[in-house]
Amino acid sequence: MSDTLWSKTMHSSIYARALPRKDQQRLHQLTEKLLCTKSYEGASGFTVSAAIRARIALHACIPVLNLGLDYYADWASIVIYPGDFRVYDESMDEFGVVHREMLDLCGQSLSQGPIVLSWETIQEERKTLGDHDLVIHECAHKLDLLNGAANGFPPLHTGMNRRAWARDFHQAYRQFCTGLDSRGSHRLDAYAAENPAEFFAVLSETFFTAPHLVHEDFPAVYVHLQDFFRQDPDRIMRRIKS
Repeated sequence: MSDTLWSKTMHSSIYARALPRKDQQRLHQLTEKLLCTKSYEGASGFTVSAAIRARIALHACIPVLNLGLDYYADWASIVIYPGDFRVYDESMDEFGVVHREMLDLCGQSLSQGPIVLSWETIQEERKTLGDHDLVIHECAHKLDLLNGAANGFPPLHTGMNRRAWARDFHQAYRQFCTGLDSRGSHRLDAYAAENPAEFFAVLSETFFTAPHLVHEDFPAVYVHLQDFFRQDPDRIMRRIKS
């Protein structure tokens, strides 16, 4: 990757630009490795340019900056559609009734399969540089899937308290869903109420894009995410605001 392309790619992430120089250098190295180890495939006639590959790779590397690419070893490719894509979904409810439906999605992480992304959604994020990051969101699902079904409980590091994680995430999830049901105001994306897996993925992307929201609204969960990702985005982002 040329220095010019890297510089342009860095502008797609406020967090990446806020990192200390040494961390930016490690992020650069990690991004280069991810570009070499994953395939980037266009779907529905979409052409994947070097700039698109670099942008996706950089954002995918942010969550594993201090974890390493071994956390992404279970999947090999990233599929990019020009816009939202349609998938067939089949699920069984608590009564054993099978429900079948067609869904329009902007992102998907398949167990033992690729990450699927909508480039249109990623472009919209680039315009606003807000608290959404589709790539980080789907990568969080991949981390969640490392120890089984996606349920908001990724494999924790040695020394992390599993009971405390389950307790604090469950409490935060209930608090968030109750607030939505009572029409309370929440700064987190409402999609987080879909299920515990989406709650973890939305919290993870917000952790790196607007960390103050997680730190202020769910402080106990912020500490768990800080321990898991081995990063402190709120402290880093405050550097550029001071």
